[in-house]
Amino acid sequence: MAAHRYRCRGWARSRARRGHSSRSFRAKGLPVVLVNVAGTAPGRTERGDDARDLPDGFTDLVPALNRQSGDKTVTKYTWGAFHNTDLAVHLDGLGVTQVVIAGVATSFGVESTARQAHEHGYHVTLVTDAITDINQAAHDNSTRHVFPALGETGTTAEILALLCPRDHDAPVQG
Repeated sequence: MAAHRYRCRGWARSRARRGHSSRSFRAKGLPVVLVNVAGTAPGRTERGDDARDLPDGFTDLVPALNRQSGDKTVTKYTWGAFHNTDLAVHLDGLGVTQVVIAGVATSFGVESTARQAHEHGYHVTLVTDAITDINQAAHDNSTRHVFPALGETGTTAEILALLCPRDHDAPVQG
């Protein structure tokens, strides 16, 4: 996701960790899904239409993610990455049972995607040091109270230490 006017606390640090995670997953032969956002749901909000007026380049993925030809890219138009996308079909086709989620913003896109993944029946892992939010209190609420109810949490180092190489003759397992 581009970092235009939605600059978040800890953005550079969390972006670097997301890039490291993507490289590590690829090195183990595990699937990588990169998500960008190109709009919002059409419903009326108290914030108005400001979120619908995205600046040029907003859908560009940050270079640190180093998109590769084997990566799946999902463009979302709501907070969560599953609604009206082919993400679940893609993951199910690979035999995925667990998803590892990182990104921006903790209390919007990350939390919504985690909720949707949980509702789809995936085991959910949230990378706590590879997420950030424009509102620290909202970030803290999500990481302390919501995420433990949706799955498991850990730091980049903790999660990457648990990765096993993919057996290419078997479906991806959580």
